[in-house]
Amino acid sequence: MARSASSTIEDYLKTIYSHTEWQDVPITGSQLAARLGVVPSTVTEMVKKLASLGLVTHAPYGAITLTDAGRTEALRMVRRHRLVETWLVEGFGYSWDEVHDEAEVLEHALSDRLLDALDAQLGRPRRDPHGDPIPDATGHVEHPPAELACELPAGTRGRVARISDRDGEVLRRMGEQGLGLDTIVTIDELPEGTAEAVWITPLD
Repeated sequence: MARSASSTIEDYLKTIYSHTEWQDVPITGSQLAARLGVVPSTVTEMVKKLASLGLVTHAPYGAITLTDAGRTEALRMVRRHRLVETWLVEGFGYSWDEVHDEAEVLEHALSDRLLDALDAQLGRPRRDPHGDPIPDATGHVEHPPAELACELPAGTRGRVARISDRDGEVLRRMGEQGLGLDTIVTIDELPEGTAEAVWITPLD
């Protein structure tokens, strides 16, 4: 299915935002191309367009960052994506490793009115099935105090706060071990190869 120009812009902004949501290093054009599955020249042209619209700033061959206007639009799409993921899990029995691709399509199709109705029906959730915070209707977003598991000392005990949805295999492996959001674990108990995709809130 061909994507509209507005949907493509929304996907770019959402991806740029998501890259720096849990760490501070801005995304580069090559990273953006890899995340979106397009060639670098396509990213170069789109970033120029986004800059002309006042949505991003960038240096040639350097980092790409959102302007205030770009961040506002990105948060609008992040809210849509995460509410749809939550809706699919809670309303239709999808597993947490199945919802990302479905949400990528549906997030562009829902009206604001229907999205607000879903939000209310779901009880105004604060996070999606993977622990990513859901911005409210004003764009306000709160992140839990959490650190990447692979950067914590061995033996650290904490509560699982977030699991990246970029790798469905990690989600499946965590699920098979009975590990999910709010599970209390020590770093050593995480399945092999998952510590780089799991965020932990350390406990005293």
